[in-house]
Amino acid sequence: MNMISRIETETGDNKPGVSDRIRRMPLWQRGSLVAIPVVLVAAGLGIASKDAPAAMAAPPPPVVTVSAPLARDINEWDDYVGRFEPSRAVEVRPRVSGAITGVHFTDGAIVQKGQLLFTIDQRPFAAALAEARAGLASAESDLALARSDLGRAERLVSVEAVSKSDVERLQARVRAAGAAVSAAQARVRSRALDMEFTQVRAPIAGRISDRRVDPGNLVAAGEGQGGSLLTTINALDPIYFTFDGSEALFLKTKRAKEAGAQESPVEIRLQDETDYKWKGKLDFTDNGLDPKSGTIRGRAVLSNPGMFLTPGMFGNMRLSAGGTTQALMVPDAAIQTDQARKLVLVVGKDGTVAPKPVTLGPVVDGLRVVRSGLTAQDKVVISGTQFAQPGGKVTPKAGKIEPTATSQAPALTAPVTGEATFAR
Repeated sequence: MNMISRIETETGDNKPGVSDRIRRMPLWQRGSLVAIPVVLVAAGLGIASKDAPAAMAAPPPPVVTVSAPLARDINEWDDYVGRFEPSRAVEVRPRVSGAITGVHFTDGAIVQKGQLLFTIDQRPFAAALAEARAGLASAESDLALARSDLGRAERLVSVEAVSKSDVERLQARVRAAGAAVSAAQARVRSRALDMEFTQVRAPIAGRISDRRVDPGNLVAAGEGQGGSLLTTINALDPIYFTFDGSEALFLKTKRAKEAGAQESPVEIRLQDETDYKWKGKLDFTDNGLDPKSGTIRGRAVLSNPGMFLTPGMFGNMRLSAGGTTQALMVPDAAIQTDQARKLVLVVGKDGTVAPKPVTLGPVVDGLRVVRSGLTAQDKVVISGTQFAQPGGKVTPKAGKIEPTATSQAPALTAPVTGEATFAR
């Protein structure tokens, strides 16, 4: 439908001649008729826009808390996981065979060196000792007689009443009697030792295991594993802590020693402890690295006067790897993760948020050590990170980073080769 027909329809003027009159109008008049609806529509929109509320203003930038990283002098440590081992371990075995007649200790007790543990039936050994002593008396009697005969013969030699060969035979008899006495004395000492060995005593001080035999059982003496095992004793004061270190950490320690760094004491904490309360020192590293694992075995020695530390227990050990150094620390809440990267958000002077990739260290007193990527002048977002978007604007509010003591120790993990960490 053309514009003229639409006007006729809208006005209801369908009389003949109206369209003819419009057609006979000049072109500029017909254009004004077309512009009338457009003007009316625009006027209606103008009236509606006056009635609409004013557009809402843009919201202000979000408020976030910022602070400079906490700078502290800390000590660099290497962390290890290892086990406690006895400084000495003894398998108690009998040195003579016989029947056990007495057990003189409590299973699992602390025993002292020389303490009586077992008694073996002494009667056979007492009889053997008496026999040896009788043999010694007989040998001594023979020696006394031989010496007497030799003395008489030597006095008669001067008057040629005894030949020189007889004197030499008597001298040989004295020497043989003397040797017999020496042999008899050795037998007495041997039988006395057997008698002494019927009392099995603790060779070292430490914690004893349970008894492996009860009174009435026969035990056999023997070399090594050939003898009957009676019990075991572990020396616990001092006690050893053994661990495996990686080749990189071994080289790091060697380089530090060559540079003149003094070896610091080791500190160990147990599974249920928050502090490194057990102090010791490194006293041994193996003479070579394991070619399969690339690790080297090390050992620390600790004082254990209360016998609390027990062989087989796990512990976390930290070994000082150098002198003190200054580190920057931030709360863990300020750390952002971007795939494999770790970031912190910093706020510029104009309030613009910018991400900074960082290299992280361990947690010390509730704060995360930042090894690289930050400066002491950076303003790190420590609260309200969910409102801060990289490239966006924020309103910074000054805050403060303070260390906090951890209330719970982290759980122990499987033994590892070591990880460089920091601590005060």
